[in-house]
Amino acid sequence: MAVSEGPLKGVKVLDLSRILAGPTCTQLLGDLGASVIKIENPATGGDDTRQWGPPYVEDADGNRSDLSAYFMSTNRNKKSVAIDITTAEGQAQIKRLASHADILVENFKPGCLAKYGLDYATLSQEFPSLVYCSISGYGQTGPNASKPGYDLMAQGYGGIMSLTGDPEGAPMKVGVGISDVMCGMYATVGILAALRHRDQNGEGQQIDLSLVDTQVSWLINEGVNYLTSGEVPQRRGNGHPNIVPYDVYETADGHVILAVGNDGQFRRFCDFIGHPELADDPRFATNPARLENRDALNAVLRPAVRTYATAMVIAELETRKVPVGPVQTLDQVFATDQVAARQMQIAMRAAPGEVQLIGNPLKLSRTPVTYRSAPPVFGADTQSVLDAENPFED
Repeated sequence: MAVSEGPLKGVKVLDLSRILAGPTCTQLLGDLGASVIKIENPATGGDDTRQWGPPYVEDADGNRSDLSAYFMSTNRNKKSVAIDITTAEGQAQIKRLASHADILVENFKPGCLAKYGLDYATLSQEFPSLVYCSISGYGQTGPNASKPGYDLMAQGYGGIMSLTGDPEGAPMKVGVGISDVMCGMYATVGILAALRHRDQNGEGQQIDLSLVDTQVSWLINEGVNYLTSGEVPQRRGNGHPNIVPYDVYETADGHVILAVGNDGQFRRFCDFIGHPELADDPRFATNPARLENRDALNAVLRPAVRTYATAMVIAELETRKVPVGPVQTLDQVFATDQVAARQMQIAMRAAPGEVQLIGNPLKLSRTPVTYRSAPPVFGADTQSVLDAENPFED
């Protein structure tokens, strides 16, 4: 039988982060059962993303709340507490909360929290078992440490924009803040590893994580392609640097994705489009040959695929066990029975009314994720948390 509280029940997280990378991490910890207190600046109205709209949630009377869709994407399972850390009272309040916490997550510029006595060097003296995760644009060290960092800048500096977009077009960012999101994922992994060490040895530690470092890390095959060959990769649109055909192809009524991963699949694909001879052509018979002759092959494939309707291409290639799929818009995505079956869209009751959110992809058989509280309105839990003997109790 599954345990409803989640595997991190009892873990206490003090969240001094905002925008996307840190909140992605702390929401994931919260989904896994941790108690999360989110600290927000009363002078600015809280997390910057509360103002990153529309769209916003409205109440029954049509009044706009401070729950923007952007904010809600990464802030469920948290309490919102308004504290001004620039004041002596605010600093004392943070230290009291830190005395109860297992984890502190922050994304201030390196050195910024030292002037408030809330940096790792200071807090670790008082709370040596605290796991302290610092997220920044470029990291706590290096020549760029003092520079601000945003997702778009990380995508540019870290190289992914040079690989994304039409070959003849401008460099292009990924459509979502993927550098922030992946940084949040790495932060979660680092925190769980540090918790494991703390539980075994009683020692906390600082996790120094940057948007740019994590972006460089997920250059993956293209990064190692460059390090191995010395050749700078070029933009290929939707094409793959190491597999052909692996691309988006126009059909008679839309587009379809083909992901032909081996020579057997290629032969079956060629049979479907009426060009079985291509599978025996020395220029195309193997994947290395297809890579070398990518343009010549696509000159045949693109007009051939364009003669079929999308549904037919998908149905016929699925029958032939050739990897194929649609290019869906978000209305189509969230209407699929697959999304419903996997509970990737969830409804929660927020202060202004019901909100629709994206579910957590983790499916744990014994300790599933839980959705205990909707994204909070700004400062909703300030008084109850600050007055509580144990502020992390639900």
